[in-house]
Parts: sequence; C-alpha cells; structure tokens
Amino acid sequence: MPYIICHYHEIGLKGKNRKFFEEKLIENIKKTLDKDYFSFVKRISGRILIKLTERGKKREKEIFNALKNIFGIANFASVESCQPKITLMQKKAFELLSKENFKTFRVTTQRSEKEFPLTSQEINERVGEFILKKLKVRLDLSCPEVIIYIEVVEKYVFLYTEKIQGPGGLPVSTGGKAVALLSGGIDSPVAAYFIMKRGVKIDFIHFHAYPFTKKASINKVEKIAEIFKKYQFNSRLYLAPFADLQKEIFLKTPAKLRMILYRRAMAKIAEDIANKEKASALVTGESVGQVASQTLENIKVIDESVALPIFRPLIGFDKQEIIKKAEEIGTFKVSILPHRDCCSRFLPKHPETRAILEKVKEAENKISLSILIKKVLAKTQIKKVY
Repeated sequence: MPYIICHYHEIGLKGKNRKFFEEKLIENIKKTLDKDYFSFVKRISGRILIKLTERGKKREKEIFNALKNIFGIANFASVESCQPKITLMQKKAFELLSKENFKTFRVTTQRSEKEFPLTSQEINERVGEFILKKLKVRLDLSCPEVIIYIEVVEKYVFLYTEKIQGPGGLPVSTGGKAVALLSGGIDSPVAAYFIMKRGVKIDFIHFHAYPFTKKASINKVEKIAEIFKKYQFNSRLYLAPFADLQKEIFLKTPAKLRMILYRRAMAKIAEDIANKEKASALVTGESVGQVASQTLENIKVIDESVALPIFRPLIGFDKQEIIKKAEEIGTFKVSILPHRDCCSRFLPKHPETRAILEKVKEAENKISLSILIKKVLAKTQIKKVY
C-alpha cells in the first residue's frame, strides 16, 4: 500500500513536550481525512506516516488538498517504499526517475536508522552511480532538475521526488483559545488565520447593525467562518447586535471620539464572550496607520478598556501583503463582497487620531455602558460552525 510522509519543523524543537504536539497533529490529520482513506496515521522517527487504503490512493488529490491546510505540517510527500537493502533502493530509485523527464539529478538521503550499514553519503553515491549507468543523465549537486529523496527510517525505506508544502506552524488546539473580532472585511480573517497557525483555537464575534442595515455583513462572516473549517474543524460565531449601543454613543458623546468608543465597547463585549469561552486573548485585524482608529495612541486607549491581551498579527503589514494572504487562504473573494458594517454608520468627518485616555473615559461616562453591553450580550446569537 502507498504511504504519505508528513514532516514538521517547529514541533521537533519542543523537547519534553514534543509528544503532546505530535499526538495533536496525528489527531488533527485523522479528523481531516475520511477514515476510509487510511489504515493508520502514526509517528515514526520524527515524522508522521500515513498508510493509505486502496480508496485513499484513488483520492490522493483530495488528501493532498486537505493536508495543505493542517497546521503543523511543514511539507509532505507521496512516497514509494522498499526493504532496507541498497540493491532494492537502487531499483526503486530507478523506477521513480524513469517516470521523470530530466537531464540532471541529485540523490539526498536521510538515515535515521543508524544500524543500516551504509552512511547517508554512501547511499547517495551508490544510488547515484546506479542511475548514471541506467539513464543518460548527469549528476548536479547544486541545481539539479530532479532530486530523489531517500529516507531510511526504522524498518522502512521511503523514496520520492516531490515535497509538497504544508502551512507550517503548530497544530490547532495546542496553543489555547482566543476570540477574533470578525468584521467581514479583508483584514480580520487574515489575522485570525495567523493566530490559528500558532496552534490557537479561534471562536469569532461579529458586530452588526441589522435590522438597520441589510444582512450582508452577517452572511459574509458566516461564509468566512465556514471557510475556516478546513483549518480548525469547528468554531462558534457570535453575532452581536451593536446598533442600539452605537446610537447612544452617537447621541451623547463627541463626534471625533465615536470610533474609539465603538472599538472600546466592542472589546469589552468580546472580552465577556472570551471569558465565557475560557479564551485567553482577543484578536483583531488592525495594522498601524491604516485608518484613524489604528494609530498607536488610539490602539493604546482601546487596549486599556479590557484586561485580556489584544493580539494584532497584522500590525506591521501593508494592505497588499494582507490581500495576498487573503487570496491564499481563500477568504478574499468573500471579504470584498459589498456590505455596510456597523462601523460605517455615524462616522465622524474628522475622527480623533491621537486620543487621550482621560478624555475618552470622560466621554464614556456619559453613557450607561455596562447596561448597554448587557443588552447586547442578551441579544447575541450563537452559530455553531461544524
């Protein structure tokens, strides 16, 4: 039966905790793949080995697409195997390379099984010499057209010619839990992705102005949450009605401070939900200077509103970098669909760019914020995404 080898990088540096991360990665692979596609998924000498069934072999493309989205996998390969004998390794390498169209090649061996009588370099030389005799090709160690990879691992020998990139990072659910504020725009889904990549499980909250605006923003974030299933399997999406609270801020506070007050109120509501979900942080898609509320001074004032840390993984990104990543992860086409979010209502012409905390708190005290927040939380809907 065919195999797939999954390699990881960062997990290998985890020392005594390495087993925990490996087991979580195996669990996530099993959750992702149809159980009829594999007969086992197991750790083998610093790798994860998947043995495919006959049905799995026929679904190889589908399996590859799934593995590309599993955090913790640095790269993976569909491999051929043989017994740990140099003559069999030579024969299998020749079979693999006979399927390729190339003029130059190189052999690269990793020998985890130290009892094998030949060193990695000796295997390279013996297999390379055999190929040179069989095919009209040249050896090129610096820039070959094809590399034949050989891994001698325990009782196995694996050979392959292509490594497929995975997303890297750490397996989801190894890094705790956070709540991401999902606006429906381009930035916030990308921010959530980067935190997920660090092993953090994400739930989402979206602030909307329905029924004062259409349901477009709600529909968008529901679609984005569905997209994230391929990265973290399931999540909760909190849909928080923000219009009434926003109206109070509009009527009773200075216009230039509205956006800061909106953001502080959102952070407080998100913190309540995070505490309910036993999450340890909030996540937003802000980057320095992108809009008026995202100056360093304003960010500092917003952060003061909550006790939980607010992570901003895009803080140093420019818009084109964010768009490129949104396209890669599959959220861009949904994010650019037209919608009117709650923050676009009652926007001041000249928002404050360097807010002073004392003045913001003075304005905040003009509204019954704690009561308004309780009303928002009471009306917040929860959508489970599986």
